Amino acid sequence: MRFRWLVLLPAFALGCATPIGVNLSTPQAVMIQGLESELTGDRMSAFSREFLDRLSLADLYETNPREALAQLRAGLGGPDERNRLLALAELWFGAAKRSQDRGEYMASAIYAYAFLFPMDPANAPGPYDGKLRLALELYDRGITQGLKKAETPLGTEVDLNAEKVELPFGTLELEPPVKAFRYGGYEVAHAVSMGDLEIRGLRNRYKRLGIGAALGADVRVVKGSEADEWIPPNSKVAITAFLRLDDPRAALDTAKFRGTLELYDADETPVVTILGRKVPLAFEPSATLAYRLEGAAVWDFELAGFRNTELPLIGGRQTYGLAMLYPYRPGRIPVVFVHGTASSPARWAEMTNDLLGDPAIASRFQFWFFIYNSGNPILASASRLREGLRKAVADVDPEGNDPSIRKMVVIGHSQGGLLTKLMVVDSGTQFWDAVATLPFEKVDLSDETKQLLQQAMFFEPLPFVSRVIFISTPHRGSFLAENWLGMLARRLVNTPAAITKLGSEFGHLREQRVMRGSWRPPTAIDNMDWSNPGLRVLASLPIAPGVKANSIIPEKTNPYTDSDDGVVKYASAHIEPVESELVIVPAGHSVQSSPRAIEEVRRILYEQAGIRGSTPTLPSSN
Repeated sequence: MRFRWLVLLPAFALGCATPIGVNLSTPQAVMIQGLESELTGDRMSAFSREFLDRLSLADLYETNPREALAQLRAGLGGPDERNRLLALAELWFGAAKRSQDRGEYMASAIYAYAFLFPMDPANAPGPYDGKLRLALELYDRGITQGLKKAETPLGTEVDLNAEKVELPFGTLELEPPVKAFRYGGYEVAHAVSMGDLEIRGLRNRYKRLGIGAALGADVRVVKGSEADEWIPPNSKVAITAFLRLDDPRAALDTAKFRGTLELYDADETPVVTILGRKVPLAFEPSATLAYRLEGAAVWDFELAGFRNTELPLIGGRQTYGLAMLYPYRPGRIPVVFVHGTASSPARWAEMTNDLLGDPAIASRFQFWFFIYNSGNPILASASRLREGLRKAVADVDPEGNDPSIRKMVVIGHSQGGLLTKLMVVDSGTQFWDAVATLPFEKVDLSDETKQLLQQAMFFEPLPFVSRVIFISTPHRGSFLAENWLGMLARRLVNTPAAITKLGSEFGHLREQRVMRGSWRPPTAIDNMDWSNPGLRVLASLPIAPGVKANSIIPEKTNPYTDSDDGVVKYASAHIEPVESELVIVPAGHSVQSSPRAIEEVRRILYEQAGIRGSTPTLPSSN
């Protein structure tokens, strides 16, 4: 009896440390453990480990993965086939990570496809199947690496012309898509996987889970095609590559695999039909936007475009500096972004990203951007914007069949807000009368100069602009334009030749006392000085009837009525009447990237599109 107690004593001494039991952990640690897979690290999922353990293949998989996977494959056709297909997909992916063999990566994609899309729909994974996402990711990454053309400094370039991939158990014959696919009339090239890229500079990364490899590609004009000229050269566009396989489960028995590589503009075609089922396509709008801006010339334009007022506009002069993010989409309302002084369209990236990440907005709106030499006279820049918008509307909707284009929204930041207002006012002769004593038609000027002045001095509302949004706009000038900083900025601006020539002709008019005082062609800085007669005229002009206006005004302190944003005082940014005015405190002049400003623009666009449940105007922060 005493001996029996001595035998049991170690068990009591161990307390709760039984051979099998539990240890206290955290929900986070348990969740992370459950998400482990060959996609996330060096450990396979518990799901795949089960098959290796059941068949005593774990050691063999480490030393000879192809043999281990061949034995695992031999069990297909049994009651566990569905799960076995997914285990094979993950384990081939793990083997490919070690060998970097394209065929092994493609083998992973083939098994994942067979799991996702069986011929019998009853065997397909349901929407709540926890293995669905793993299978989608294995397929997407498998075809990316299986079609790898080269490793670039910015990710894996996919071979869109591939015709054959050698598999560990056969050959995959491919029908490439490039000759058939056009992106708005453009040919795509150098398609790079967005799944390889981290993004910087944007707060949020939006992506849509689905089938296919999300890629960013260059666009090239095809000779003789009707490519949309409104997309700038060297742009990057988002496409999705989908490899459609011909019954891969049956092909596993014959070792003869066939497929078609299909390319989609996933923004325009969000779903693909597979065996009668509609499946969403993978889409990476944030990564593609960041990829497009990586090393882009637009960053160098900002200060250079302010100082050198004849610096060539990005995208060429035929579009007057106006460019579309994607090809024109009938039925989607254009939103035109107009940057401020010493800035560029790149400064709208945060807002663009958040708005494109909202499916309700992305499916109803299209984004256009205006770039201009921001040291030029404001009226001259506004005339270019006006002509660009007129030309774009005439080009994309010549018959006037698209009512959405006549709901256009123009959003201007800082100086861009002044340009924006000029799209929706009727100036009559007021700009000319403010600087001249003689009616315009009686002035003796060269035809070239008179045409230039006609375009820059006389404005009528554009009939297709139905709403304007002003952000940090100096309607009554900027106090910086009136102090020593403004004087320094004026000296930095190089006057363009056309305006220099105009100035010499105006010298002759001053001698004849046609021009008031010592008037000379102004810079943009002059135009934002409240003493400038042109700015005073613009401030006095009412917005055209039927056009809705909204204001977003940043201020440093409360009470905001006596405050400023570092560049513009509240009294200058405030105008009446507007449909809404959001004052954000505390905030600086470059508020267009702030979450509160973006959320207000989202609310306004919801209202513009008639989206039910749009949020009310946010109150001013304290």
